[in-house]
Amino acid sequence: MENNKIGLRKLQIDDASQLATLANNKKVWDNVRDYFPYPYTKEDALFFINLTHKQTPLQSFGITFNDTLCGVISLIIQKDVYKKSAEVGYWIGQPFWGKGIMTQALALITHYGFDELHLIRIYTGVFEYNTASMKVLEKNGFLKEGVFKKAIYKNDQIWDEHRYYLLSRA
Repeated sequence: MENNKIGLRKLQIDDASQLATLANNKKVWDNVRDYFPYPYTKEDALFFINLTHKQTPLQSFGITFNDTLCGVISLIIQKDVYKKSAEVGYWIGQPFWGKGIMTQALALITHYGFDELHLIRIYTGVFEYNTASMKVLEKNGFLKEGVFKKAIYKNDQIWDEHRYYLLSRA
C-alpha cells in the first residue's frame, strides 16, 4: 500500500536495527502502552517482526517514507461479537514527526481495514496529552466517542483517555 512517498509494507527481519533505533526513544514510549518495551532492543524488534509474520491476515505494517522504515501501524482485530471491529495502534520515530506521514499511514490502513478486512468499525484510545495523535485521527475523519476519565496510568501519573472511532462508508 502506498500513497505518494508514504507506504505500508510487511516488516522484514532486516528492519530490526532500524526498528530498534526508532523505538528506543522515551518520547515514543510515553505515547504507547506499557507492553511496548523501553528500552527497546534489537531482540525486541526481532520478536515483534516474527510475531507479525504469523498474522493471518496481516495486521501490522512498517510505515515507510521515501522507502525508509519510520514506524509501525497495526489493526488489532477483535474477537467474538466484536469481530468486525479493530483497534488501530501506531507510532512513528521522532525524526519523522511533523511531516504528515502518520496522517497518510492512517488513511492507508483504514482503507485496508474497511476494503480488505471488511471491518465495520476502527477505533483507538489516545492519552490526553497526545494532541498530535488526536489531530491525525480527526484529519482522517475519526470522531471523538468520549473521554474515559482517569483511565490511564503512565509514567506514575493518572491521565484521561480520549476514544475515537470511524465507521465503514460501505
